[in-house]
Amino acid sequence: MIEVRPFASLGAASYGWLNTHHHFSFANYYDPARMGWGRLRVWNDDEIAARTGFPQHPHRDMEIITYVRQGAITHKDNLGNEGRTMAGDVQVMSAGRGIAHSEFNVEDEETRIFQIWIEPNKKGGDPRWGSKPFPKDDRTGLWTVLASGSENDKDALMIRADAQVAGISLKANETTSWTLRDGRKAYLVAATGSMMVGDKFANERDGVAVELIKDIDIKALEDTRIVLVDTV
Repeated sequence: MIEVRPFASLGAASYGWLNTHHHFSFANYYDPARMGWGRLRVWNDDEIAARTGFPQHPHRDMEIITYVRQGAITHKDNLGNEGRTMAGDVQVMSAGRGIAHSEFNVEDEETRIFQIWIEPNKKGGDPRWGSKPFPKDDRTGLWTVLASGSENDKDALMIRADAQVAGISLKANETTSWTLRDGRKAYLVAATGSMMVGDKFANERDGVAVELIKDIDIKALEDTRIVLVDTV
């Protein structure tokens, strides 16, 4: 099964400094048919105005992955962590038993991010944060696992969830595939560009929910960057 969820159909809110779209029920947006996708609970598409951001607020028992589409995001938390994550790179916050953080766009241009929340395997644990740049020149056409709960993905940022967050850049007309093991689901979004997923067209920022398929065949219709979550 492949279901395309057009960007125009997502929940949306605007707060002046923030324009946000929700792939799943979040905050004031509620759709009982879109409560999550397996362990994937939140996928927010945020546009944050220059010199603004989210003031310090708490989280617990959630794996929070931020993929920066444009600009940069600056993280600070009550553990003393601080870092700036730039376009094409990711940061991971394992909230564990509790953490308070802020996320600000300190740049002079708009920042665009995907913020992805995945439910952990179990509650509790020490909170932690990490950010990692990933090579861009040699990544075209190859999947890069950005964050993972598997020790086999040694170059990925670790999360406490049975999930992988992966990214790929494809040139126009280039093809790729992603294999799902039994009992798993995938959710993917083109950060830029457009694609065919199986026989379904998906434009930039559309969500694509996949289950009950082993090999997900993808073709880029133009230069395209894709983010994918594979989870139970």
